[in-house]
Amino acid sequence: MKLGFSTLSLFMNKIQDILEIAYRDNFNIIEILCEGPYMPRLMLKNKEEINFPKIRQIASDYDIEIFLHGPTVDINPASMNQGIREESRKQIMEALEIADLLNGKAVTTHPGVVHRREKRIRDLATNFCIETFIPCQEFAEDLGIALSIENMPKRFSYLGNCPSELNKIANAVGCGITIDWGHANTYENPEEYLKLPNINYFHLNDNNGIKDQHLNVGDGTADFSKDFLKKVDYGIIELNNYENVLLSRDFINKKLIDGY
Repeated sequence: MKLGFSTLSLFMNKIQDILEIAYRDNFNIIEILCEGPYMPRLMLKNKEEINFPKIRQIASDYDIEIFLHGPTVDINPASMNQGIREESRKQIMEALEIADLLNGKAVTTHPGVVHRREKRIRDLATNFCIETFIPCQEFAEDLGIALSIENMPKRFSYLGNCPSELNKIANAVGCGITIDWGHANTYENPEEYLKLPNINYFHLNDNNGIKDQHLNVGDGTADFSKDFLKKVDYGIIELNNYENVLLSRDFINKKLIDGY
């Protein structure tokens, strides 16, 4: 497994510094969370200050791959509001531009939310989600970057909250899938997610099987057995504290070596 972590755990640090930390602590990947100072639009505006060539060089020297998690705060690709959908599409496109500038491998995005408990509204939102993502997928293909839609926790308001719906969206768009294993653990049969085609990588975190808690790996009820971990080619530990990232890394490595 190639193992990395989300920059959420070192939020507000410079990307160059995060790469140094990743190299020091034997990680193979970082996933840049495109929020705050790393909003793609802001990064595109401040190209010279950010120094993309330097970041690319550091990542190359350290043999660290870069993934991105596109913006999610206050955007909704499945919105009933056309203006919100268009802004969501623009921000996903901008995240793909940043990935291209960083020689990034993949960009993960959320499928969106629906706020009314009616099948016809959910169906409409799903179609809007697909319409939003299709041009993003075409742009990603042009850049040679994987666009990846993430599964969501088992709550009605989230699209992609079960394997069949996630697969329907990804198939219609023609993109790949990011499996958040903590989100999957809130679904009654998490293993069904592992049967989906075109899985690009995994987010690794834990919970009690009910709420999306983003606990340390091994501190909840999710399956982090050696058998599961051997199925993960690319794993991103997604926690908001770096010390917990290191604890989760050690848990994963011990499981892979010892199996218990």
